[in-house]
Amino acid sequence: MAIFSPTEITDNYMRASVGKAASPAWRLFLLAVAAGVLIGLGAVTSSTAAHGLENAGLVRLMSGLIFPVGLMMVILMGTELFTGNALMVTAAIDGQITWGRLFRNWGIVFLGNLVGAVALAACMAFFGQLNIGGGDLAVYTAKVAAAKNALPWMNAFVLGIFCNLMVCIAVYQANTAQDTAGKVLAIFFPIMGFVLAGFEHCVADMYYVPAGIFAYLNPAYTGLIDAAGINTALLTFGDFIFANLIPVTLGNIVGGVAVGLVMYACHGTKRA
Repeated sequence: MAIFSPTEITDNYMRASVGKAASPAWRLFLLAVAAGVLIGLGAVTSSTAAHGLENAGLVRLMSGLIFPVGLMMVILMGTELFTGNALMVTAAIDGQITWGRLFRNWGIVFLGNLVGAVALAACMAFFGQLNIGGGDLAVYTAKVAAAKNALPWMNAFVLGIFCNLMVCIAVYQANTAQDTAGKVLAIFFPIMGFVLAGFEHCVADMYYVPAGIFAYLNPAYTGLIDAAGINTALLTFGDFIFANLIPVTLGNIVGGVAVGLVMYACHGTKRA
């Protein structure tokens, strides 16, 4: 099976970044909405598989085995994911794109990912998917959301760094392969690893936390969630934005940029 070398991957990604930076805003946004939905579907399926398990290790293992399907779909469908696009920093450093174009891409893609993931969360919470197990899945979803919003700010930030180290390594590894099976295998293990470790991914959290909030807002599940003893005071969009989304996003940027800088410094073909 033919693979690209680290130098080829780095140079190929910088060339791809030029296209990403020049892409029309409407195209970036639509591809980003799609990526938000696809990552959210990874979260939906992993939560559905794991919600009935009691052992914390088994919950993480089951989630880790299923969640990677989200990034597999993102990569294979050619959509735009904010966390992976942290690697575009290599093209900016090399002068192939401007910093303004880099930040434009990040802003549009972040917004699109958010729209896609939150829309999916609303659909799951209000159109019956969380009914599984007589509402047990809704309770599990709210529990996950409250736990994420309860993280100390620095914890969320640091867990975000290590998450996107692994996500961007998965993106790089996927680009070593020239066939679908190779890409799938390259993606699976790093993504499984970050889920097992309990690291924080901002786009995944764009599904997980709003889904828990929406579940609590749905009268069909409110009583079940209250009875479960979950700290429902944490199930607010204010907590989501300030306690989760901001620190996790900043951590993801640091982790992804770190991977890009190391790969560029060690393997990039610098322009004369």
